[in-house]
Amino acid sequence: MEWLEANARLTRRQWLGGAAALGAAAALPAWAQAAETWPSVRRLMARYVDERKVSGMVAAFGFGGAAPEVIAVGADSFTAPRPSDARSIYRIYSMTKPITGMAAMMLIDEGKLGLDQPLHEILPQFAAMQVQKVYDGPITADNLEPAARPITIRQLLTHTAGLGYGVIQTGPIAAAFRAAGAMPGQFTRLQALIPSLAGVPAPSLELFADRVAELPLVYQPGTRWSYSMGLDVIGRVIEVVSGQPFDAFLQERLFDPLGMSDTHFQVPRDKADRLTTSYFVADGRVLPIDLGASSIYLDKPAFPFGGAGLASTPRDYDRFLAMLAGYGALDGTRVMSEAAVRLGTSDLLPDTLLPGGGYDGGWGFGAGGRVGKGADAGIYGWAGAAGTFGFVHLPLGLRAGLYTQYLPVTAYPLSEEFPAAARADLAAMAPA
Repeated sequence: MEWLEANARLTRRQWLGGAAALGAAAALPAWAQAAETWPSVRRLMARYVDERKVSGMVAAFGFGGAAPEVIAVGADSFTAPRPSDARSIYRIYSMTKPITGMAAMMLIDEGKLGLDQPLHEILPQFAAMQVQKVYDGPITADNLEPAARPITIRQLLTHTAGLGYGVIQTGPIAAAFRAAGAMPGQFTRLQALIPSLAGVPAPSLELFADRVAELPLVYQPGTRWSYSMGLDVIGRVIEVVSGQPFDAFLQERLFDPLGMSDTHFQVPRDKADRLTTSYFVADGRVLPIDLGASSIYLDKPAFPFGGAGLASTPRDYDRFLAMLAGYGALDGTRVMSEAAVRLGTSDLLPDTLLPGGGYDGGWGFGAGGRVGKGADAGIYGWAGAAGTFGFVHLPLGLRAGLYTQYLPVTAYPLSEEFPAAARADLAAMAPA
């Protein structure tokens, strides 16, 4: 298992690398709505499958309220060759975050939650947080100080609350997360064999939030962007404010109205034949770590992970993006208010950020997803850890997604190649 352990800890750059695709596809021309074919994208996808880098790949592009154009190549697994299509089920991991973020925006829009409301007003255990003086240093009294300000809902949504993340932190704080069950995600049944991923998640979302509150922050709230468990804590906030279990709220308010019938925290066993296999890429080898037919996603999770817990299909996630492109409405059904969509897809980073403490690359951050600024305003989306990407370009009414399954996402340069291919196709169709 040495190869898996050596590659199990994703660096901050690796974990976020897939999100580069969101920025690379920024400047799309107004005439892009005429695009009907994607030859460069098709060639790229075919190359990845032909070279056996991935077993299959699906892309979905849509404009306005029109049905998406779906491009599918290969199969859901190297060993169980069901052809990949819009109904193939993928572990979308952090593409869960925009869904959780928009659920919170609904409650903010309804006046049940405040964007700048202190978290401790909803979860009192977060009232007196301690902060590490030295990032990822010892958890000892001489390395802790009181939080200078309360954690807010805005900070949780934008990864600026100072919370850590098990896939990012190292040293004592990472070990403390594992010991406390502050592990909001699942990858494989082999996790118990990987020290950096070993541990048992807390048995409920309530207990998870309680245990997170007992651990120190890695930064002072509101001062730096740092990828975190913020959206998982938001899941507990949604439970308390709405009076519903978090997963039930998502089902009632988003999945059912949008017809996202294949989006689950636990994939039903009668859908196992459509659940893709997840692979790990190490030293040029592509090795299965979670077979579709026996996936850990077929088991009930410890709790619904609002930051990285969902499995979904290209068809389902396109409907979520299409709703955003329709400013909250899809197929004549209003799911969110236009104001809530506009606010959630805008730059919500707090004004307390230190110089250089914002999101990398001059981009902003909205409700669980990266957002464009300036000429790129209106772009919103995020990526998943295993090769999935999804974003919406609101000014153009464009949404786009790419779906495959491999870890780590930076094993291949797909996050740069996919948007480059899409741009090339759009440019080729530009009027002379």
